[in-house]
Formats: sequence, C-alpha cells, structure tokens
Amino acid sequence: MTFKYNFEPTNLREYDIRGIVDKTLHLEDAYAVGRVFGSIIIRNGGKTLIIGYDGRISSPSLEEALVRGAAASGVDVRRIGRGPTPMLYFAAVTDHADGAIMITGSHNPPDHNGFKMTLKGKPFFGEQIRELGRLAACGDVVPQAEGTISSYDPSEAYITRLLQDYDSGRPLKVVWDNGNSAAGEVLQRLVKKMPGEHIVLYPEIDGHFPNHHPDPTVEANLQDLIAEVKKQKADVGIAFDGDADRVGVVDDKGHILWGDQILVLLARDVLKHHPGATIIADVKASQVLFDEVEKAGGKALMWKTGHSLIKSKMAETKSPLAGEMSGHIFFADKWYGFDDAIYGAIRILSVISHLGGKLSQTREALPVMVSTPELRFPCDDNRKFDVIREVATRLKKEGARVSEIDGVRVSTDDGWWLLRASNTQAVLVARAESYSLEGLERLKAALVKQLGASGLEAPDFSEPASHSH
Repeated sequence: MTFKYNFEPTNLREYDIRGIVDKTLHLEDAYAVGRVFGSIIIRNGGKTLIIGYDGRISSPSLEEALVRGAAASGVDVRRIGRGPTPMLYFAAVTDHADGAIMITGSHNPPDHNGFKMTLKGKPFFGEQIRELGRLAACGDVVPQAEGTISSYDPSEAYITRLLQDYDSGRPLKVVWDNGNSAAGEVLQRLVKKMPGEHIVLYPEIDGHFPNHHPDPTVEANLQDLIAEVKKQKADVGIAFDGDADRVGVVDDKGHILWGDQILVLLARDVLKHHPGATIIADVKASQVLFDEVEKAGGKALMWKTGHSLIKSKMAETKSPLAGEMSGHIFFADKWYGFDDAIYGAIRILSVISHLGGKLSQTREALPVMVSTPELRFPCDDNRKFDVIREVATRLKKEGARVSEIDGVRVSTDDGWWLLRASNTQAVLVARAESYSLEGLERLKAALVKQLGASGLEAPDFSEPASHSH
C-alpha cells in the first residue's frame, strides 16, 4: 500500500504538531506522524520509539493511531501510557530510546491536541517538523514493516529519581494545584513520600479541565491556589499546566512569583555549586533576573523564547539552569536538561526549605520594577517578521541600544521594551519594564510610535501595570 499524506499546514508548528481535534487534527494525522517519524528513526539507524499521552479526551485514540503508524515503519514501539510530558522525556533518556513522541495539547483548550517529539534525546522542531510534512506529502517513507509493540510503566522509576534530588531542610506545608493535569497520578504518589504536609487540589486527570484552564502563567487560573495557600497558611503553592512541563509558584502571602523570579531563586542555589556558570533566560525576562544572576556570580545569557531553542542553547553552552517567562524551567544540574515542572517543584521546595525566612521575604527583597503584562496582538503571519525588521532598521538609524536576539529588545535609561513575532501564532508580542511608572509611560510611547510607523495600532495597555512585588 502506498502512503501519502497532506497535513493541514497550520498544524505544523515551530515546536510541535498541533491542531483542533476533528477539525484540523484527525486520527489519520496521528497515523501519518507515526509512519513518517518512524521512518526518520529507521533512516537514522535507530529502532526504538517511546510513546506517551496526556489526559485529554482525544489522546487515547490518537495514541492508538500513532502506535499503528510507527509500528508500520518497523520501529519497536514502547508505550508508557498516560502521564506528564516530562515523564516521557525521562523514559526516553533513561531507556536510551532513539525517539519519543508525547500526545498532548499542553495548556491549550480541551478540544486541541498535538505531538511533541524528540529524536536521539534532542528536541525535534522547526525545520525538522517542516521536513516531516514534506516527507508525508510525497510519500517518502521506508517500506511497510512490522515493528514490535510493548508497554511498560516508568512512573515508579521516575518518582524515585525525582525524590533523589529533594534536599529537605525544614518540613514545609505545600499546596499543589494539579489543575486536572496529566501529572495527577504521579503527583499523588510523589507527595506521599515527601516530608511535610501536602494538599493537592484537583488531582483527578480530566481532559475537560472543569475547574480552571491549565495555564499557570495566567493570574485568573491561580486564584484557587492563592485562596488555599492563604487558608492553609501554607509555605508555598505550586501549579502545573496541562502536561506538567510548566510550573507556577505562589508564595506564603499568596503573591505570584513569575518565571524570572522563580529563576532568581533557583539560580542563586545552583550557582553555589557551579560558580561562574551560564544561566539562560528568554528575552521576555526582567532585567532584575539578569542583574541578580551576575550578582550571584553567574553569567546571564539572554536567548530566544521557545523551549526547543532554550534546550538547544543549554546543551551548546553547558548551562546548568535555564528558564522562560512561560514557566518552563530546565535543569541540567543533576537532571537531564529538559523542562519538567514536577522536578522544578522539587528543586524549588528544596531551596525554600533552607531559606532563613519565608519565600515572601525573598520575593520582597528583589528590586521593584513596574512592567506591562505580556501583550499579544494580532498581526498577519506574512507581515509579522517584516514589522520586526522595519522597527529594528529604524531604531538602529536612531542609534538606539537594540538587542536582536529574538525580535527587538530596546534598552533606555528608563528600562526596556520588547517587540517580537510569535513563532506559534499570527501575533506580535510586546512587553515593557521600567524603574518607575513615568518611565514605563515613556517606554510604552516609544513602542507605540514604532508600531505606528509600521502602520499598526497600539496594543491595549489597559491592564494594570504589574510590580515585580
């Protein structure tokens, strides 16, 4: 039987393959991903593929189709069943698998789903995903074969390994908001083996996400956690996204620590053991983070937003720790260099348990900055990168201090502003941060002026400016 398949072009994203179930994403897509990715593994001289899935309603049937497609390429498929994305990464590393695919819709709405892939322990993204689409469209796959299909459960090994790095000081009272995520079963078993007191909200894995949307970077989604932390007088609250590769943190006073503040906490600890090491954060991170890393004796490196890009940069620079504003935290110190919210939580709790005081005191001691929230506004896919180029050209003519690592990040005496094109959506992303409210207004005005010069309207700044504490 000859194989050819055309994917819906919008499903082939920068970091994964993703679509809306029964509209742009079908069982045939899952089969095709398995058939082509399996062929890529075989052609690379590999043989084993590990497959896992999250708690979405559509995930089990997509998993079956994916397994069939992969086995038809002759790979030996090892199914690990339902669980968090980082457990799949863990299984792939410890099992020395040639490839891994996770079926997950991550933090997207319940009717979305998709595939995150790794090849030989590295993220499979960007040009590789586009190439997968091309191979499918022209039917360029290995001849049909019969690979083996087996199942195993890595969860006990994963939990044991997580606990190995829990460096417990004083016992903590922790509230966890699982948010009905795919981590639920692993999390409940994990906390039973940890010292201190643990309260788990919404532990049931439920792909309808009946309690709140599973994205810990949105304040509204953390309200239940904040309320419970205050009610329980807990030391800290931890939240996950839908597949538990992104973490959210709430301190003892119910204040949110954003991705860059979490990274300050972790970087200080890691740098005690790795003095002078490179700590990586994305271009959306606060200047406070970069300053605090340098103060703690580290080298701060600003890099492009996107978990696959950060992972690749970590490997290249031998960085022990990296993070993104979106809550992806990557540990190569003691861990395997992939983003894992559960492991990140273990390390965060280790640090908190050794703090002289409370987490809120550490947060309050950080310099206060005022910033806009992350502003996302529509811009045509074909136009968004041109806008960034136009803005960069004008700014350089004006002699502005511009970093073009990812979009444009402009530094002034007031602070900085950022404009970048999203890799995953038809949007531009903007953010500004200043030492004062007046400075923030000047930065916003500079951003609006540049957008206007490229024929775009200003984004809605009506949300309140957020203080870094």
